[in-house]
Amino acid sequence: MRTRPLITLSTVAAATLLLAGCSGTPAPEATSTETPAAEASCILDLTSDAASDAVSVEGSGADAKITVPAGTEITEAKRTVLSEGSGVEVKPGDLVSLRYQLVDAVTNEVLSTSERGEDGVLPALLPAEQPQQAMVDPTQSPAFTVAAECLPVGSSVVLTMPGSEDGSQHASVLYVETIDELPLTASGKAVAATEGMPEVELDDEGAPTITIPDGDAPTETKVAVLKEGDGPVVASGDLVTVQYRGVKWSDGSEFDSSWSRGAPSQFQTTQVVTGFKTALEGQKVGSQVVVEMPPADAYGASEGHELQKESLVFVVDILATTPLEQPAQ
Repeated sequence: MRTRPLITLSTVAAATLLLAGCSGTPAPEATSTETPAAEASCILDLTSDAASDAVSVEGSGADAKITVPAGTEITEAKRTVLSEGSGVEVKPGDLVSLRYQLVDAVTNEVLSTSERGEDGVLPALLPAEQPQQAMVDPTQSPAFTVAAECLPVGSSVVLTMPGSEDGSQHASVLYVETIDELPLTASGKAVAATEGMPEVELDDEGAPTITIPDGDAPTETKVAVLKEGDGPVVASGDLVTVQYRGVKWSDGSEFDSSWSRGAPSQFQTTQVVTGFKTALEGQKVGSQVVVEMPPADAYGASEGHELQKESLVFVVDILATTPLEQPAQ
């Protein structure tokens, strides 16, 4: 498993990692960025120091006011636990809901927050707030992972992160409140099957079995909702957390699956094949969809790819979505 120490992160890098995943991680060629399965131990389990202990937090959630006293020297990543919750212990590989604020440690300016509008986007200064969903995954969300790991759900912490070595970027402080552990399968309400689409059956763990219908392979991409969620809407370019299984139309054999790897996957909607992108964008978190696509919307343009001439079918559970950019405040 590949990790990245937080002590090397600048304020800008930290903000980017929080919302966009680990910089330097190659974009998924098609539909998967592997997410490590839950680990039995912590990754860093950071302790506190004088700098992290000096940070004050008044209030909670979007109303919290985080203050870093003038002159506080942040030279390494440290974590101060403000309060311990009473829920289950958060481990790498878990999916949690949380609230957070990222502030500049010199100016106390809020750089990023979990504040979201009712439609799931991140408009500036709207009063509506929905918790952020985050995969506790060191390759995609290292700051969230190190802030939340090995503490009970319901805990609140501050995480200090040093600035750039050349001084061009200030140190930063991340304040995180974990709220709940989230399911690793779609939690929406089941809806009636769409006639003509591949049939889907779920086992006791929620893993899908896909049956290809009789008839010709698809000539256009079609998406059908199997479960209707009520969470934030997936927008173009979002970082999504999903469970999925993909099979070939030609023989029904599996070629890719987060279920087979034992953990959900995360990737940006714009970094996957067109048919998969179409299946995700506009759907709500908590939904499960089935999508069929011709080669043109899959790997048709990838000369020599083993799936170049294949029509594909995916069943996707949409577990979380994270917008990658926030408007200027």
